[in-house]
Amino acid sequence: MGQKLSKTLHGLAVIGFGVMAGFFWTYSANVNLAMLEMDGATYATVQSAFNRNVRHALFFAFFFGPPVVVLAALSSARQQWKRFWFVLLAFAGVLYALGVIVFTAKVNLPLNYYTESWNPAQLPEDWVQIRDQWNAANIWRCVMSGLAFGISVLTLGLRGSKH
Repeated sequence: MGQKLSKTLHGLAVIGFGVMAGFFWTYSANVNLAMLEMDGATYATVQSAFNRNVRHALFFAFFFGPPVVVLAALSSARQQWKRFWFVLLAFAGVLYALGVIVFTAKVNLPLNYYTESWNPAQLPEDWVQIRDQWNAANIWRCVMSGLAFGISVLTLGLRGSKH
């Protein structure tokens, strides 16, 4: 039962990493590019609406869930802690936790709060720089979540092998 539970949790962690990598990639490769074409007032209005509307239970579950599910998967397979897949999956969880969750708290959220404080009719002089900082930070989250996803997919294959 423990191995089956651990493998199920492992698979769920991979799915969570994949959903978030797709979310950040879609935003970076599509939404951010479209937002570059907007005038300042439209950018401020739409970006603030995105920031407000992403705050819901399903997003929070996928955003915070992968490292928690990784921890549960590893806990249920703790007897395999010396296996390479185990170490790599732990690394993917830590990479995501630091590179996405902590990074978001330290970089993206302060920029979000600043953007949400703007009056679209009277933008601050630094609005373009803030937009560009936010876009660069989102690319970082895209890369980190993509790496965590790729590593977690690799761990599935390694888990089935002798490594």
